[in-house]
Amino acid sequence: MLKVIHATKDYVAFNKPAGMLVHGIKGFEAKTEGHTLADHALKLYPEIKKVGDDPENRPGIVHRLDKDTSGVIVVCRNQKFFSYMKGLFQTHQVTKTYLALVNGRLMGKGIIDTPIGLKPGTVKRSTRAKNMKMVKEALTEYVATKMYQRSVFDGKGAAYYTLVHVTPRTGRTHQIRVHLASIGHSIVGDTLYGPNANGLGLSRQFLHAESIEFATPDGNRVKLEAGLPKELETVLESLEKGKATLD
Repeated sequence: MLKVIHATKDYVAFNKPAGMLVHGIKGFEAKTEGHTLADHALKLYPEIKKVGDDPENRPGIVHRLDKDTSGVIVVCRNQKFFSYMKGLFQTHQVTKTYLALVNGRLMGKGIIDTPIGLKPGTVKRSTRAKNMKMVKEALTEYVATKMYQRSVFDGKGAAYYTLVHVTPRTGRTHQIRVHLASIGHSIVGDTLYGPNANGLGLSRQFLHAESIEFATPDGNRVKLEAGLPKELETVLESLEKGKATLD
């Protein structure tokens, strides 16, 4: 179910569920047709059919979320606003804030300023693999907000998790997931960059695009927010019973 958060004559903001691709993948169109965010957006707002750099494949799409990342995403309804938003992203004038639950005890706040590249022969990104391709500068800010402790091994041990607010200052593929994993705190449920199992009953990564903020052409500041999905709320509720502090 694709929920509309806010719509104007220039754009519409959706709350994308986990498991939904933003747009089709070349060579796999038949498998994804009718099921992507772009497909649903086209039915609701057919004018986006001619909007964007590649409207046939990515109508109105000016930024993306990973398939298993939920949250707010903006789709442009006309070419003028698409060009405007594209310029804001290119000049880092859009602030996106994500909520992530990571493995381990992560304290305080920090900045991860490490280039990201494509690991040869895979779709996996890395900060340290040998002979990486398409290496680009990447910067991510984070603030740890709450820590959780969960008993494991029949009560004889404990696992720790930290809830983190994350703001990517660049827009690299898998950036948040790669950067957090690079400092030893992979996102819970992320099987590509973290453990294969998390023990919390998640079938997706705990990464949610909580808000996006930007200035409109008339100078007004807009902040669009998406509520946390039920499956992620349930995980936090279950962890509350054994909550630890950041002190």
